[in-house]
Amino acid sequence: MNEMDPDLTVRVGPLRLKNPVLAASGTFGYGREFEPLFDPALLGGIVVKGLSLEPRAGNPPPRIVETPCGMLNAIGLANIGVKRFLEEKLPWLQRLDTTVVVNIYGHSVEEYGEVAGALRGVEGIDALEVNISCPNVKQGGMAFCTDPMMSARVTETVLERSDKPVIVKLSPNVTDIREPALAVEKAGAHALSLINTITGMVVDVEARRPALANVKGGLSGPAIRPVAVRMVYEVVEAVRIPVIGVGGIATAKDALEFLITGARAVEVGTAGFADPLATLKILDGLSGFCRSRGIDRVEDLIGTLETDRRF
Repeated sequence: MNEMDPDLTVRVGPLRLKNPVLAASGTFGYGREFEPLFDPALLGGIVVKGLSLEPRAGNPPPRIVETPCGMLNAIGLANIGVKRFLEEKLPWLQRLDTTVVVNIYGHSVEEYGEVAGALRGVEGIDALEVNISCPNVKQGGMAFCTDPMMSARVTETVLERSDKPVIVKLSPNVTDIREPALAVEKAGAHALSLINTITGMVVDVEARRPALANVKGGLSGPAIRPVAVRMVYEVVEAVRIPVIGVGGIATAKDALEFLITGARAVEVGTAGFADPLATLKILDGLSGFCRSRGIDRVEDLIGTLETDRRF
C-alpha cells in the first residue's frame, strides 16, 4: 500500500480485518479451491463452508437452479465434518495471512455446542459464524431462527463452549428480523451477519415438478440485495453490536450500499460463481471509490447514511 491508498482496515467487534470484503460461507469452499486463481489472503477474511459435527452428504440432485438475477440452492449443507476439517483443511488455513471464520450449524442446541467445543483452543480460527437457519429436529423441525428464544439459547450454548468471537448469521425468513437480532445480542453475540438466503421455489413447467429435488431452496444473488440492505438498516438501528452485510453483493457499489447503511464489513457469495474474481474486483472498487473522493479511511464511510425519516 502506498501513501495514496486509503486505509481499508475495519473492526468488527474484537476482530480487526485488513479490509471489509469477506468470502461468504458455502460459496468459497474451504478457501484453497480459489488458490489457483488468486491469493485468498488478499481478502479481509474467509468464511469457510458450513461445518457440522459429522459429515453430511447433503440433498440429492438436482440441487441448484438458476433464477433471474440469482440462483436457488438446496445443497443441504453438505460438508466433511469437524474431524476431517481439522485434519485436512485447517493446516492450510493456519498458514493463510487473513481472518478465518468457521461457519457452524447443528440440528439441536446440543449439537451446536458440540461443534463449537470441538473447535475450542484450535489455532488458526479467528471466529465462529453460527448459522441458525437449520431445523430444530427436537422441536418438530422448525428453524431455530424463527424463535428468538431458541436463537438466544443456541447463541448462549455456543458461547459457553467456545473461546472464539461469535457471529450469529440471521435468516430473512422471519416476520421482523430485529427480534432475533436483539435476542442474540442479549445472549452475548459479538456480531451479526445478515442475511441468509430467502426461501423460494421454481417449477419445471414441462415436467410439472419442482426444479429442485428438495422442492424448496434458498434464493441468493442480486435479486435479494434490496431486501438485505433494508434488513441491515433495520438491525443496525436496533442493536449495538456490529453487523456484517450479506446478500446479492456483486459490485463495489453494492458493497458500498451496505457499508454506508451501517454494516462494518460485507460477505460476497453468489457473485463468485459467475465471476471467481468478484471479491477482488469489489475490493479494488472500494479502494478506487475512496481514492477518487479523497476518503482516507473506509471506516469513515460506515454508517454515513442520511435519511429524511421523521418517524
